[in-house]
Amino acid sequence: MEKDKHLGLRIDSETHEKLRSLSEFEGRSINGEVLYLIRQAILQHEQTHGKLN
Repeated sequence: MEKDKHLGLRIDSETHEKLRSLSEFEGRSINGEVLYLIRQAILQHEQTHGKLN
């Protein structure tokens, strides 16, 4: 079984504050919101360009 991966991410204070506000509005943790946004971007890409590996 593969373990979850860790991804360090550096963002500026303004972006972090906006991400925090967005995640609170959506009822998610910041980590949960980032994962949601990444998955949405992947889904949109795959719908346009086909399945990724």
